[in-house]
Amino acid sequence: MPFDNHDTLMNRKEAAKYIGGFSHGTLAVWDCTKRYDLKPVKIGRSVRYRKSVLDAFIAGQETR
Repeated sequence: MPFDNHDTLMNRKEAAKYIGGFSHGTLAVWDCTKRYDLKPVKIGRSVRYRKSVLDAFIAGQETR
C-alpha cells in the first residue's frame, strides 16, 4: 500500500479511539504480538499510526 506523503499520523491513544474505541494498550499488545499489522511508525520513543493504514484496517474488519 503506497503512503501519501501528507498522511495524517496519530498517536496510539488517538488511533485506538479512531478505529473503534479500543484502548491504547490494546494497540500496544497488537504491535507486540503482531496480531494485526498496523505498520506503526517509530519516531524516537513515540509510536504513530498512519490514518490510511487505520482506514484500511477498518475496511478489512467490515468485510468479516
